[in-house]
Amino acid sequence: MFTSNPFAALSASIAPCVMQTYIVVMIILVVGGTLYDTIHKKSAKYFFNNWRKAKNKGTRQVSGGEMVSLAVQTAVLDGLTSGEFCNARRRIAHLLTMYGFLIYVLTTVIMVFGYPTPATPTPAILPQLWSIGALLVCLGGYWFWFFIRVDVAAEGNSPFRIVRADLFILSLLASVTLGLIWAYLQAMSSSWTSVFLGLYLITTTVLFGSVPWSKFSHMFFKPAAALQKRVENANGSRSNLPAPADKPETLGNPRRLPRHY
Repeated sequence: MFTSNPFAALSASIAPCVMQTYIVVMIILVVGGTLYDTIHKKSAKYFFNNWRKAKNKGTRQVSGGEMVSLAVQTAVLDGLTSGEFCNARRRIAHLLTMYGFLIYVLTTVIMVFGYPTPATPTPAILPQLWSIGALLVCLGGYWFWFFIRVDVAAEGNSPFRIVRADLFILSLLASVTLGLIWAYLQAMSSSWTSVFLGLYLITTTVLFGSVPWSKFSHMFFKPAAALQKRVENANGSRSNLPAPADKPETLGNPRRLPRHY
């Protein structure tokens, strides 16, 4: 399982061009869903209006070099290391899920397009990375869902209550988990392989096709919002908020981390 390309083995029953077309359709759904979400919620209009207001109300001009520095800080601190999370457990869970998902998706695309059949032997590192990426998603995602997620019971709601905001994480976990099970069953030549392949495709389609209604697109919007916040702090506009009188270096009780947020 960990050294064989599950998509190459699948080519015996499904033509590689069908698998490749499916991936292209998923990419189109993500792009189209993000654009629809941006237009429907007027996110881009809101972002550029705020950017213009911040620039007009700023007490100083941010130079081009400083803007590049802020963009690099945003990419490294907010993007690559999820520095916006104060809770260390939340941050680690997010990083595990994020990097696991990136590894999982990239290796899927490489194997489906670069090594679609057994006739083109797949380097062992690719299915290994695919499995590792999927396991990282499961580790970070299930950790978040069962131990870090907002305590809905404390709010008087059932712990089994699911809202639209949960669609992204649930469809992601379902897709990756079923993908691992399908790959294992296929390697074992199980009679259940086709069943779990169907479930895997359904949950994956929900994951990439539900962008306008889930939190999938937050991975594109968050970096822009983080950059805007840094620029507003740099030019003095601070989103029309006063500067803190005595901003502490760390927030919260240093002896006890908050359980949920």
